[in-house]
Amino acid sequence: METLIVKTQKIPETILSRKDEITADFLKMVEAHIADLMAGRAARRYHAKNFAEKLFIHPRHLTNTVKLTLNTSPCEVMEDRILEESIKLLKDTNLNIAEIGRRFAYDEPTNFTKFFKGMTGQTPNQYRKVLKSNVESRKGDDTGL
Repeated sequence: METLIVKTQKIPETILSRKDEITADFLKMVEAHIADLMAGRAARRYHAKNFAEKLFIHPRHLTNTVKLTLNTSPCEVMEDRILEESIKLLKDTNLNIAEIGRRFAYDEPTNFTKFFKGMTGQTPNQYRKVLKSNVESRKGDDTGL
């Protein structure tokens, strides 16, 4: 009877970290795309399919990899970044809701409002009013009233 000896080979680190490389590249692309949207250089929002094409991988592979490394989907990453930037614009500018929505390629203000409310539980107008009332109440506290 012949004994089969199997040699185990160490897998190179580059193969083990491919998922991390894909995720890092995806996150860089998300940041660049958000910047393009904010600056008006992009007319539409990218979806997982668009990012995957640029990474030369299948959309399902991108989704599975991002879920594995970040415990969230590519779509949720984009939505979270859009929400984060929207909140900054609501807080720091006087842009109207339609203009903020257009910055993120929402052609209809109602679609942006639905997105924002779905993410926060408040419409953008409600959110801005709460921000303003919080700022005004702090001003009253600072004056000793």
